[in-house]
Amino acid sequence: MESVLIPLMGGLADALQPLNLTMLVIGCLIGLFVGAMPGLGSVNGVAILLPVTFLVPPDAAIIFLAAVYYGAMYGGAVSSITLGIPGASTAVATVFDGRPMAQGGKADQALLTAAIASFIGGTISVVLFTLFAPPLAAFALKFGPAEEFALMMLAFATFVGLGGGDIAKTICSIVIGLVLATIGLDIISGKPRLIFFDISGFFHGVNFLVLAIGIYGIGEMLWTLEQTKGDVQAHRVTAGLRSIKEHLKRIKSYIVPASLSGLLGYFVGILPAAGATPASLMAYGMTKALSNDPDSFGKGNMKGVAAPEAANNAASTGSMLPMITLGIPGSPTTAILLGGMIIWGLRPGPLLFTEHPDFVWGLVGSLYFANIVSVLLNIALIPLFVRVLTLKFTILAPIIFVLCIVGGYAPTQTMHDLWLMLLFGVVGYLLRKLDYPVAPAVLAIVLGPLAERSLRQSLLSSQGDPLIFVERPLSAIFMLVAVALFVYPLALRWWRTRRASNKVVPAGE
Repeated sequence: MESVLIPLMGGLADALQPLNLTMLVIGCLIGLFVGAMPGLGSVNGVAILLPVTFLVPPDAAIIFLAAVYYGAMYGGAVSSITLGIPGASTAVATVFDGRPMAQGGKADQALLTAAIASFIGGTISVVLFTLFAPPLAAFALKFGPAEEFALMMLAFATFVGLGGGDIAKTICSIVIGLVLATIGLDIISGKPRLIFFDISGFFHGVNFLVLAIGIYGIGEMLWTLEQTKGDVQAHRVTAGLRSIKEHLKRIKSYIVPASLSGLLGYFVGILPAAGATPASLMAYGMTKALSNDPDSFGKGNMKGVAAPEAANNAASTGSMLPMITLGIPGSPTTAILLGGMIIWGLRPGPLLFTEHPDFVWGLVGSLYFANIVSVLLNIALIPLFVRVLTLKFTILAPIIFVLCIVGGYAPTQTMHDLWLMLLFGVVGYLLRKLDYPVAPAVLAIVLGPLAERSLRQSLLSSQGDPLIFVERPLSAIFMLVAVALFVYPLALRWWRTRRASNKVVPAGE
């Protein structure tokens, strides 16, 4: 313990130096608005701001960029809750319950839940990062393709087995997402797949953010306009010290799912190429599965906001672990951070802890302060965010539409994605009318490429033998639980049918 405590104290002192602390506060504030802007997100934000860091020493530079990353994780919830548009792909799951809470006049409570849950997840992840960095990195390396595929199957099974909705529609939604995930170039042969009408824009696949903004931004706007004819009463929400005090009493209702989601998010974040988006979706599915009232999710359940926010914050810290200890980026944003470190003359890997301990522990120390600064900024700005909801929908709808257009164009800057986003908006509206769940499709398009890559790598290494998924202990456990979850609703339906038939009294008795 002392071997960790002494360098950590040095790192905390380093983070409190005037330049580093100033960069940290500025980074958190910028990150908050970067995360809240649809289509921008932490990846673009860090990439745009990378040149700024050449003006300061490497310690201050990494602290600034990490603070932007951290702040963006907090900020993504803002537009998800207030407008129903995911600020970033990591905040898509927050829309599921955050937006209904805002529409029910509880936007301040939803934003407070997101901020405090993010703080809980961030705190758990930073402590784990400090105590178990090298061992956890080594354990993550034991996760081969077979274990990764089994984990993805478990995520799908959670939605099917414990979703609480129509099983056939849920499976159909997942299949739609998986089909969309296969569009583009084959990951092994490089040959085109599902290039509709030979349109060149499909070669780079379907951008997840384009799908998310189309379905949850355009689709939700169309649905609201149809239901209300544009006459939406503004929800007057008071956001002040009184609402904060009231919310403090409610923290105990979601502290457990937020903590569990933080643990899950941190572990998923450690896995190379996983990141915060799958972590948030998986945490939402897990929390819904473990809830006593799963039917309330998607209708404004506070736990449905807390779980993904805790998970994406924890995953953002977790994704830094393989970058620092192994030189393997755990997410697209950490890949940019890795590039920055190389430009600054630092070589990430196991030797970084011994060759540049001041740099590493300064970064770790800054994460503690970034977590505190981000939650304070977020809570302080809630009254500003809530004012958005006081606008009439006839004013708000064009603003939402413009933000969707900007968000859909920003990732790839092609008109193809813009038209695709509008198409997904119509599809999202139709799915809503037909009562199809959208969340499983969103999960599938995120996890589909990861699952396909893991499946094909596993089968290539085993020369096509599918037993590889049950021969390895971890993957076998995940697969058995996944199969059990798939079978559970069918077994439950059979048991209920049999019980009902046994209650039928034969005629003549």
